[in-house]
Amino acid sequence: MPSGPFYTYLSDGISFASTQAAGIKTIYAPLCGIDASSLKSAVTPFLSGDIKIDKFHYLTKPASREDLRWPLREFFVFVEGRGVFCLSRRDPPDQASVEIGPLWHKLKRLYKAAGLEISAVNFIPVSGENVELMRVEVKNVSKQRVTFTPTAAIPIFGRALSNKHDHEHVTALLNRPRQVASGVVTRSTMAFNEHGHKTSHAVYYVYGWQEKEGVPVGSFPTVDSFYGDGGTLLCPRAVFENRRPVKLSSGAANGKEVMGALRFKETVLKPGEARSFIIAAGIDAGEAGGRKVFSRFNSIEKFDWAWAANKKYWSQKISSIDFKTGDENFNAWMRWVTLQPVLRRIFGCSFLPDHDYGKGGRGWRDIWQDLLSLILIEPERVRPDLINNCAGIRIDGSNATIIGAGPGEFLADRNAITRVWMDHGAWPWLTLMLYIDQSGDFDILLEPQSYFRDPQLSRTHGKDPGWAGPCGNRLLDQRGAVYEGTVLEHILVQHLTQFFNVGEHNIIALESADWNDGLDMAPLKGESVAFTSLYGANLLMIAGLLEDQARLGGVQKIRILEELLILLDTLGDKVDYDDHQAKRDLLFGKYFSRVQPAVSGRTVEVDLRDLAQDLRAKGRWIFGHLSSQEKIQVKEKGRTYEWFNGYYDNQARRVEGLTGKTVRMTLTGQVFAVMSGMASSQEVEKIIISVDRFLKDPRLGGYRLNTDFGVDHYLQLGRAFGFAYGTKENGSFFSHMNVMYAAALYRRGFARAGFRVLQSIYRMAIDGDRSKIYPGIPEYFDSEGRGMYHYLTGSASWLVLTQLNWVFGVRGARGDLVLHPQLVKEEFDKKGAASVVCRFAGRRLTVSYHNPQKLDAGRYAVKEIFIDGRPAAFQLLGDGAACLPRAAIVKDSLIKVVLG
Repeated sequence: MPSGPFYTYLSDGISFASTQAAGIKTIYAPLCGIDASSLKSAVTPFLSGDIKIDKFHYLTKPASREDLRWPLREFFVFVEGRGVFCLSRRDPPDQASVEIGPLWHKLKRLYKAAGLEISAVNFIPVSGENVELMRVEVKNVSKQRVTFTPTAAIPIFGRALSNKHDHEHVTALLNRPRQVASGVVTRSTMAFNEHGHKTSHAVYYVYGWQEKEGVPVGSFPTVDSFYGDGGTLLCPRAVFENRRPVKLSSGAANGKEVMGALRFKETVLKPGEARSFIIAAGIDAGEAGGRKVFSRFNSIEKFDWAWAANKKYWSQKISSIDFKTGDENFNAWMRWVTLQPVLRRIFGCSFLPDHDYGKGGRGWRDIWQDLLSLILIEPERVRPDLINNCAGIRIDGSNATIIGAGPGEFLADRNAITRVWMDHGAWPWLTLMLYIDQSGDFDILLEPQSYFRDPQLSRTHGKDPGWAGPCGNRLLDQRGAVYEGTVLEHILVQHLTQFFNVGEHNIIALESADWNDGLDMAPLKGESVAFTSLYGANLLMIAGLLEDQARLGGVQKIRILEELLILLDTLGDKVDYDDHQAKRDLLFGKYFSRVQPAVSGRTVEVDLRDLAQDLRAKGRWIFGHLSSQEKIQVKEKGRTYEWFNGYYDNQARRVEGLTGKTVRMTLTGQVFAVMSGMASSQEVEKIIISVDRFLKDPRLGGYRLNTDFGVDHYLQLGRAFGFAYGTKENGSFFSHMNVMYAAALYRRGFARAGFRVLQSIYRMAIDGDRSKIYPGIPEYFDSEGRGMYHYLTGSASWLVLTQLNWVFGVRGARGDLVLHPQLVKEEFDKKGAASVVCRFAGRRLTVSYHNPQKLDAGRYAVKEIFIDGRPAAFQLLGDGAACLPRAAIVKDSLIKVVLG
C-alpha cells in the first residue's frame, strides 16, 4: 500500500511499520481490554508506559509523558564476553523498528555484536482477563552458536495512583510479595487511605514461561534484590553481574518495593534458531485467579490464538464505519480515528501518558460527544444512555460535572469546587437531535427522568447547607417525592434558563467557562457570544422538531413542570428581551425562587405549536441581537476584514478586534456563528477570508484557536493566556474546534473551505517528523507541529461525524436516509468513485458514489440511486441531495448513487 513519510501501512490497511518511531522515547500506543473496567496500558518503542485498571489499581507506577523516558517492560540477554543486550536499548541497536496494529505492539531490535535479533509483541486479550501479555523472541542471526542468560523484568507498583506521591514509602510497607514457580505475585495488606483504611483483595503478578523449558528457574522479587545498591532498571546488578536468583525470606521481602524479575534457563541457539518467552503482567482478585489466567496463555499456541482473537475483535470495531476515497493513506488514517471514540469510552480522559484530568472518568461534554459516533453505529444501544445522562441536569439548567461508574450516577465536581460551564446545556440537544434524525425515535423525548440535586443552587450563586441527599442526588417535590420530568422538559430547562441568564450586553453569561476551559476568570461580567449563537440555533431546531411532530399528526400536547411557564413568555409571563436586567431578574428572582429548594411537582399541558412558537421567537431574537451587535471590522493595508466577536471579559470589555496594534480573534467565535446559521452566506465568506488571514499558520498550514494576544496573562478572561502561545487553549491548532469549523463550513455549503480545514489536520498529523504521533487525531498540535494528548479527544467523534454526515453526506433526517455528498473532486478515485460503509436503520450499508465527470462539490447532484442493482425511488431535495424513506432500507445493501 502507499506509504506516509513516517510510517508504512501494511496490507490490512490499518496496521503500520516504522523505523523512525523506534527512536522516539515519548511516542506511545494504547493497549486495552474491551470495556472501561478492563486493563489499560500505554507502550512505547522502548516498552515504557504503565499498566492499570483504574486510579485505585496500578500494576506499574503511573506514567505521564516525561516518565516515558525511563524503561518499564524489560528483557535482558546476558552474553558471556559480549555484554548485556536488552529491549530498552541500553546500547544502540544496529536496527530497530516497530509494527503496530489495533490493538497490539511489536518491537524488533537487531544487535549484530551479539548476533541476536530480539523482538517483543504486547497486547491485552479481548476475552476479559486483566492481563497484559508479552511474547519475546530471541533469534540467532549469526553464523555461530550463541549462549545467553535471559531475564525479564517489570517493576510492580501494586497500589493506587495517589500513592505515587502520597505515602509512597508507607504504602510500600504494606507489600507482601511471594516468589512462586511462575514468577512473582504480591498483595497489599490494606488499601491505605487516611479517610478510612480498607482491606485490599487485589493481587498483582508477573509470571513467565520459556519455550521448551517451562517456568523460570527463579526470580528477584524486590527492587533491592534485583537492582542492587548501585543499579537501576537500566543497569540491574543481578543481570550485569549474572547473579543467581535466591529465595528471599519473608523478612527480606515484606514491606519492600516489588520487582517482577524472572530469570530463565540459560539458552543455546544454533544459527537461525529462535526461542520464545511469554511474560504475563496482570491484576486479579486472588492468587488462584491469577494462576488460572496465566494458564490460558502460557504457550506459543495459546498466545498466538489470543493475539489472533485480539486482531479480529478490534478490526470488527473499526470496520463499523469505513471510508474509501482516492487517497489510501487517508482511508487508513481515518480507520484509526474511527477507533478513537471507542478508546475514549474505555480510557476516559485519563490513563494515557498525556492526560487532562489524571484521575479517571469523563466529564459532562465527554459523555454526550462520545455518543455521537456510537449513534452512527448502533443508535438502539445508545437510547438508555441518553435517558440516563439526563439525570445529571439540575432544575436551574446547570448539571453535574463528573460522571460516576453506574447508569445515572453523577457527582458535582471531582475537586469539590463549585463551577458551572455555560456551554454544557447545549451539548445534550445536539446529541439527542442526531439520535432522533438517525432513528426517527421522537418518543425518547417523552421518557421520564429525575433531576440532579446537590447543595449547589441558582447556577452556583446559592448554597443549600442543609441538603443531605435523603434521596441520593435527586430533586424532590414539595411533598418529598422524587420529581421526574420528560427528557424534553430537561432540554427545555437547559435552554430556557440560559436564554435569561445574560450579562450586561444581553449575551449569555460566561460563568466558570465555556467549551474553552481556559476562559475561567470572568465569572462576574464575562459573556460568551460564541455559545449564545449555538443556544439560539438549538432553540430553533427544537422548535422545528416540535412543529414537525404537530404537523405530521404525532404528539400534539405535552406536560411540563408548572414553574417552567415563568420562562415561556408566550404562555406565561412576558418580559422585554432587549432588557438584560429584566431577563436576569425573571430568572433569579422568580424562577429560581419557585423551583428551589424543591419544585411543586405540578405539571401543566401545553400545545406543541404554542411551545414551538415561543422557542422560535427566542432563537430569532438571539440571531438578530448578535447580528446587529457583535460584528467586528479590522482594516489592514487598505483591506477590511470582518468577523464576529466571541467574548466579553470580566470587565465587560469586548475581547476581539483591534487592541492597540494587536489583532485579537478567536476561532470559536466564528465556528458557532457559522454552524448556528446566524451568519449569512455573505458573512460566512468574509469569516473564511478573515480566518485565513489571522488564524491560518503559513508555515504549518493549520488553523490556530486564537491569535497571539500579546500578553503573558489575561486575568480578566482566563488562565489560557498564561500558557505559552501555541500550546493548549492559547493559540494551538486545537483539533476539536478545527473539526467543528470544518463541519460548520460543510453544513453551510462551503465544501471547498471545509476540505482545506480537514486536510490541514490530516497533513499535520501524518507529518510524523513534526507531530511525533502514530496515526490518529490528537487534542492539539503545538507551534512546532507536535501532536499532544493523542487518542483521548472528543475531536475524533466529531471528525467521524463530519466525514460521514457532511463530507459523504450520509445522514438521517427524522429517521429517513439523506444522501448529500460534498466530496471535492480530489477525493474521488481515478474512476470517479468514493464509498463509505456504515450502519443505518439497523442495516449495514455500502454507499457508493459515482462521479464519472469528476465534478467538484456543489456542481453535481444525485441523479440516480440503485439499491442492490435495482432502481430506487427517492425524493430530490435542495442543493442536489436526495432522501430515501426508511422503509426502503430492509436489509444489508449496496446503495449506488450516480452523480451528475
